[in-house]
Amino acid sequence: MAYNVNGLSAAGGQSKAGDAPQMWTYQSADAIATVNTAGYFNGASTILKVHDLIYVVDTATPTATLVVVLSNAAGVVDVSDGTTVSVADAD
Repeated sequence: MAYNVNGLSAAGGQSKAGDAPQMWTYQSADAIATVNTAGYFNGASTILKVHDLIYVVDTATPTATLVVVLSNAAGVVDVSDGTTVSVADAD
């Protein structure tokens, strides 16, 4: 699939971050291997900044991953491979 603008939301009540990184949530049925590919978030290049943190939720698997915006130049956004957040329930 492709980036879905409706899946990206600012986390918390941030209205203006200034120079500080912002936190975002992104929900999609796309696997993290797709989401962390350079160019996936190009549709959000006007709002994402380098060092922003995105909490990515894969609704198909389900998994959760934290990715960081590594670069955003000329409309091309690249994010880190990500750190998996455990969503296991062993009880």
